[in-house]
Formats: sequence, C-alpha cells, structure tokens
Amino acid sequence: MTDSQSKAREQAESAFGKTQSQSLARNRINSEIDAVVQQREEKTLRLRALRLEREASELAAISAPARKGKAI
Repeated sequence: MTDSQSKAREQAESAFGKTQSQSLARNRINSEIDAVVQQREEKTLRLRALRLEREASELAAISAPARKGKAI
C-alpha cells in the first residue's frame, strides 16, 4: 500500500514540477515580450515627437518669409 502511495505521490510531484517549470518559462517569455513591446512604444513616441518638432520648424521656416513679405 505504501509503495503505491509513494509512486502516486512521485508521479504527482513530477507532474506538478513539469507544470510549474512550464509556467515559469511562460512567465519569463511573457516578461521579455512585454519589455520589447514597451521599448518599441517608447521609441515610437520619441520618433513621433522628433518628427512633429521637425515638421513644426519646417512649417515655421516656410511661413516666416511669407510674413515678412506681407509686412513690407
């Protein structure tokens, strides 16, 4: 009786260990994916801000001569 209980316990512990290992691996992978996504979003925001700044300065440079011409 004890042998069958210990075998069953060993099988249960083995199955639990496999499940726990898979869960930890999945959590690690998800954390890595989340970090990559966050880095991509931050880079996108930074590049968008730079593009908007560049477009604003280009628009200001284009409209500045037009204003000077009207004032004269």
